[in-house]
Amino acid sequence: MYIAIILLGTVGAIAALILFAVSKKFEVHEDPRIGQIQEALPGANCGGCGFPGCGGFANACFKAEALDGLYCPVGGQDVMKKVAEIKGVAVVAAAPKIAVVRCNGTCEARPRTNTYDGASNCTIAASLYRGETGCSFGCFGLGDCVDACEFDAIHINPVTRIAEVVEDKCVACGACVKACPTKIIELRKKGPKSRRIFVSCMNKDKGGVARKVCSNACIGCARCVKECAFEAITVTSNLAYIDDTKCRLCRKCVVVCPTKAIHELNFPPRKEPKPDAPKAAAPAALSLVEAARANTPAAKPALAETAVATAEPAVKD
Repeated sequence: MYIAIILLGTVGAIAALILFAVSKKFEVHEDPRIGQIQEALPGANCGGCGFPGCGGFANACFKAEALDGLYCPVGGQDVMKKVAEIKGVAVVAAAPKIAVVRCNGTCEARPRTNTYDGASNCTIAASLYRGETGCSFGCFGLGDCVDACEFDAIHINPVTRIAEVVEDKCVACGACVKACPTKIIELRKKGPKSRRIFVSCMNKDKGGVARKVCSNACIGCARCVKECAFEAITVTSNLAYIDDTKCRLCRKCVVVCPTKAIHELNFPPRKEPKPDAPKAAAPAALSLVEAARANTPAAKPALAETAVATAEPAVKD
């Protein structure tokens, strides 16, 4: 019995020594800055940065020579500054973004033609048929985006049955963008004072067909393109699109859109044009009686001018 115990102990000790030697031989030294970068990240593991979790993003930041193109949407610019300090590089300022739902097909504008009775899932419904309305490009309203969001930043409006983004909660992680089967959710620049302009429609049918199924649809008339002085709007496949990197937020395109498909958010109310002031009435010419009564030396020059002005039309006739 004792021999077996000694034998097993000896084998265990030899195996431990072998494992220790192998671990030292193939030990991988990890730069401590990777851990520091990961600690600086918010730890949401949302994948909005384009990498599998915060660990993958930390490795990418460490290996990159510069932080161009790398951005943590949850932590924002403050977190990227900390990462830059750890790496000892300059951080490039990135414009904050926010999710935007490009659909305005309310129940009034996009009447229901049938009732869906199936799994409450947008992806499943989209794979089966075109939806409860005549527009197959709009929001299904079944909440795939709501389930995908970890920050409670998007909800389905019970009246319009369209997804709506809660601005103060959205971190632009992009989870809702990936979850939407109709691709109506887009990450756009948040804009100064959270002001932005976008085309709230994704219908690519021709104008007449699009307008028939939804009165708020973009009909591709290109009036906005002609109105924009910054070449920020293009029309492709019967659908207008506003480039947020070129848009100057002048709002002229909003006014000329015949279907109100272009939306403006968080702008102050427009100033209504003031009515033109009534013109002052011209002084009436003195009548002959008044002229006779005012036959004074001081009034004679004025009376003479009035008489000439009155006589001129008669001469012309």
